[in-house]
Amino acid sequence: MQFVINNWYLFAGLAMVLVLLAGPTLSRLIHGVRNVGASRAVGLVNHESGVLVDVREPAEYGNGRIPRAILLPLSRFKDSLTELEKFKNRPVVLYCRSGQRSGRAAVLLRKHGFASVHNLAGGIQAWQGENLPVEK
Repeated sequence: MQFVINNWYLFAGLAMVLVLLAGPTLSRLIHGVRNVGASRAVGLVNHESGVLVDVREPAEYGNGRIPRAILLPLSRFKDSLTELEKFKNRPVVLYCRSGQRSGRAAVLLRKHGFASVHNLAGGIQAWQGENLPVEK
């Protein structure tokens, strides 16, 4: 215990690092955002009229995208939410390259009253890893 008291600043730093690492995941859980795999995302789109939203930047989008995905870059996401209002009661699956940026966008959608918001776990990399279609 004396070690902890003598090195309190190290433990405070460790606590900060843990909060920073766990923060985005906790935020998604608190706001009701579900991570889904690529196969579940396909099911949401095909069987529940889900909508795919790509939050990558236009240059990334040009390198390959999921067919029928709507491009709404995270850099202007908050200002462009009106473009998604018509999908408010349908499942929305957001994705980026790896799933981190889309997680932040998903929390924003939940805060704006979207009922069913999903984050594609692993992003387009996971999609491609399952050999699902990508168009250029």
